[in-house]
Amino acid sequence: MISKNEPSFNVLDRITELRKLNNLSTYKLSRLSEIPQSTISTWYQKNYYPPIDKLESICRVFGISLSEFFYKKDDNVDIVTAEDKIHLEQWHRLSVYQKELVASLIKEMQ
Repeated sequence: MISKNEPSFNVLDRITELRKLNNLSTYKLSRLSEIPQSTISTWYQKNYYPPIDKLESICRVFGISLSEFFYKKDDNVDIVTAEDKIHLEQWHRLSVYQKELVASLIKEMQ
């Protein structure tokens, strides 16, 4: 477990925010993420940040990516449209070779 050392973003506050938005208790989060409730309680009691693999499990429960977890509203990423998100999802499904082809095509079009 990593001790909190970055005051600008509090991981535990973000987990709490997401739990409240989704009406989840720590118990329910524990069950859905398959992380022992005692582990989650320890994070809160000792002000520890969960390791990345546990954060990924928590993100899966909320249906978000790690980048969405750490997203700050003042980061000016609101310019991403729904269509952009669809294209990004499609991009992630491409092979490395297919990505190179698409990148070459875009470069030629510019």
